[in-house]
Amino acid sequence: MLAYLLVLLLGWLPTAPVSAPTAPPDSVRRSPLDSLVRARCPEYAVLHVASILFVGNEVTKERILRAELDFREGDTLSAAHLARRLEANRLRLFNLQLFHGVLTQTVCRNGEITVLFSVQERWYTFPIPILSLADRNFRSWLDRPDRWRRVDYGLHLERKNFRGRNEEVRGNLQLGFNRKYELFYDTPGYGKLRRLGFGIGASYFRSRSLDYATVEDKLVNFRDDSGFPIERQYVTAGLRWRYTVQRRTLLDVSLHREAISDSVLRRNPDYFLGAARRTYVDMALTSIFNHRNTFAYPLTGHYLQVGVVQRFFTNAAPPITTFRGQAAKYLDLGRGFYYSAGVQAQVRVGSRLAYADNRALGYADLVRGYDPYVVDGRHYGLVQQGVSYRLFDAGRIRLKGISNPKINSIPLVLYLNTFADAGYVASRGAERGSRLPNRVQAAAGIGLHLVTYYDRVFTLEYTRNALGQGGFFLRTEFPI
Repeated sequence: MLAYLLVLLLGWLPTAPVSAPTAPPDSVRRSPLDSLVRARCPEYAVLHVASILFVGNEVTKERILRAELDFREGDTLSAAHLARRLEANRLRLFNLQLFHGVLTQTVCRNGEITVLFSVQERWYTFPIPILSLADRNFRSWLDRPDRWRRVDYGLHLERKNFRGRNEEVRGNLQLGFNRKYELFYDTPGYGKLRRLGFGIGASYFRSRSLDYATVEDKLVNFRDDSGFPIERQYVTAGLRWRYTVQRRTLLDVSLHREAISDSVLRRNPDYFLGAARRTYVDMALTSIFNHRNTFAYPLTGHYLQVGVVQRFFTNAAPPITTFRGQAAKYLDLGRGFYYSAGVQAQVRVGSRLAYADNRALGYADLVRGYDPYVVDGRHYGLVQQGVSYRLFDAGRIRLKGISNPKINSIPLVLYLNTFADAGYVASRGAERGSRLPNRVQAAAGIGLHLVTYYDRVFTLEYTRNALGQGGFFLRTEFPI
């Protein structure tokens, strides 16, 4: 009740909404608050934090929010840097990705300040039906006489902010032509400061098709309507050291069991180095420093992620060590222009690699414009850069007839983006007919980026690559 009363009392104060990633620059947002504090407490260079209040967190526990802040009641803050400090903390709360928007208000009296954070919670439960065709495209599915058997169906269920503690539960139940059963639980941290958390999960997957080889930089697929060429299962558990939403370290250990059919083994004996089954343990250590203004579509800030994965096999296969790194920088150029640049790299060490482990670009990471291709190899580097221009910001479009504030408004921001990518894969033994290993891949293009509901980003891009090929590509995330 006290928090709601304070909202009414402070309603005339200037606020700083940043529910969309297109908020004004920090300098514009800070000056009103600095001026107001100086007007009410002009003789104070240092301010004492009397109280911190939260309003709007009906589901989210208050201690979850307090753990993200870098100041507490009783601390002293510099008046000259107060707005910058509050804005940094507001962005931490917003980047929990639990809220549509976060506002901050401050009142000063006799050198003491009261800070209020007002949040608008999101919808946290997402049941998503699974309905997809088991073939490469609609035409190939339509040509099958048993087409109605070649359909995947099921349910993906995701619960964010479980128990109001920023925990996450995810499950997959997929039936039909391909089968997948998965359940994962992740909590960012326990204790007063939410520093130490953990995650656990299990997955079982089997498919009636498998990409078992690479020929001329394209995957070769094998399908078996009467059996399952590939079966994978694993269990995982890990610890999370979490200073804030911007700084995390993860340690994960997972046990994997994989099997291929005799038909796949005959077609590619090197898929598992001559074996039809294998069991291995992965130990992965990852550190993340995410100081971007918003995580979904960043415009300013920087990002760094480094990690190492050690794989041990239970049979005679040699172990594999993989080092990965990623760094990105985002700059506000002014007048609605933004620049982004990122670099990624992988180094994989092992005396001998199975085909399934010898993967580089074209899988999780790729040079845009080379989407039809994959490049196998141990090591790779990828450089991406782009310039975005904000075409329009529609703010939040209200949906008539829906009263729930968690779902009744849709943010719409559209950017025009030009970009250039370059990548290189170092491969010891490239397949015959391959053109891409041990050569520079390069591409450039132009696209439209739509930022909308629940951190969703949709991109439509036209790209030309160094092979002289061009085309339109649709993606569902910010590329850098």
